[in-house]
Amino acid sequence: MRKLSKWLMCLVVLLCFTSGNKVYSQTTDSIDNVEAQVKNWTPIMNAIIYVESKGDPNAVGGNSVGILQITPILVKQCNIILKAKKSSKRYTLNDRRSIQKSKEMFILIQEYYNKEHNLEKAIRLWNGGPNYSIKGTQKYFNKVMRCYNS
Repeated sequence: MRKLSKWLMCLVVLLCFTSGNKVYSQTTDSIDNVEAQVKNWTPIMNAIIYVESKGDPNAVGGNSVGILQITPILVKQCNIILKAKKSSKRYTLNDRRSIQKSKEMFILIQEYYNKEHNLEKAIRLWNGGPNYSIKGTQKYFNKVMRCYNS
């Protein structure tokens, strides 16, 4: 029964987050093939969302906030990437509570550090940062993969 309710919750989260996937709508701050990137990342992003917060945009764990449990350091890194891309867009700490902006930050980080769109790297990168260790991210990787595969 517990496995069934977990599976149903994962399905609900997936359905809730598959609509409205346009990431950028501004003219000068675009990422190439935005819609294709979102489609590529949506399944794993939804599994991570479930593991991190069960889809609660107000979730807080230490200094991590929102559906993807984004830290202040990640917001800063996103802004560094945007500046390097000569984009005028910047994220604030409050943006972590926005479902759309959290997804944008996830995609930005993945597109910068995981150009090959490697699923395993995406999960480990989100948990352990760019210099993650396999051992240090193994439990998290297993949790996300259970949700992703269910």
